[in-house]
Amino acid sequence: MAKVAFIGLGVMGFPMAGHLKSKGGHDVTVYNRTVEKAVAWAEKFSGKSAPTPAEAAAGADFVFVCVGNDEDLRSVTSGENGALHGMKPRSVLIDNTTASAEVARELYAAAKEKGVDFIDAPVSGGQAGAENGALTVMCGGDEAVFERARPVIDAYARMVGLMGPAGSGQLTKMVNQICIAGLVQGLAEGLHFGKRAGLDIEKVVEVISKGAAGSWQMENRHKTMNAGKYDFGFAVDWMRKDLGIVLTEARRNGAKLPVTAVVDQFYGDVQAMGGNRWDTSSLLARLEK
Repeated sequence: MAKVAFIGLGVMGFPMAGHLKSKGGHDVTVYNRTVEKAVAWAEKFSGKSAPTPAEAAAGADFVFVCVGNDEDLRSVTSGENGALHGMKPRSVLIDNTTASAEVARELYAAAKEKGVDFIDAPVSGGQAGAENGALTVMCGGDEAVFERARPVIDAYARMVGLMGPAGSGQLTKMVNQICIAGLVQGLAEGLHFGKRAGLDIEKVVEVISKGAAGSWQMENRHKTMNAGKYDFGFAVDWMRKDLGIVLTEARRNGAKLPVTAVVDQFYGDVQAMGGNRWDTSSLLARLEK
């Protein structure tokens, strides 16, 4: 059993922290900007809450963070009362936020200055993956530190991998989002075409899902897309945040991402339709408006 802190109890962090307590058996203290949510977590999982990130992190062996973006991350780690101010030497800061590779490298350096280790560890699998403890975790950092942290991360993960040095986890998550963006747009267009052609979508998917066109998105989202329901996972607002990070990094490294750039604009159209909190499969709604 390890002493663990978890900072950020959103739709992902709340259940992830819960798995660290209930499945991992760790001594967990949480922090959340909305105090009521931290109190609710502590009551549900028989854990503890703290009034600041630094106090949550005090004495912890591992400190997890899962917040919204780069600035949120800087605030709760290196800002006033941030976690790094409370962490002990050789403890490990593990960032599950989807953020930039730049901030990951920045925090790696800031942690080293304080004698603390750092791993960027963004996740994939959405709210369902977090609730079921079946997330894919893409890590960047030092191998020896990763090996120390991996058994703890396993409490909420199905797959955990070290991708390379600091920032590599975030870069891998960018590849993940690039692939998803193109897949969902292709699926939306396929369903749209099939419906316009008068085909029975269930029969179509039953056949093509067993061939080269098959994907997780097709298996898990085609029914809700066909029904025009878009309340099943990762929100459009968050996807646009992630694709913004991707496109910024692409401008830096020279990668050409024409499809990703266009799909990002399509998600902007969905936002304009009022679909900010719809899930990412709502690209079909744009085609059918």
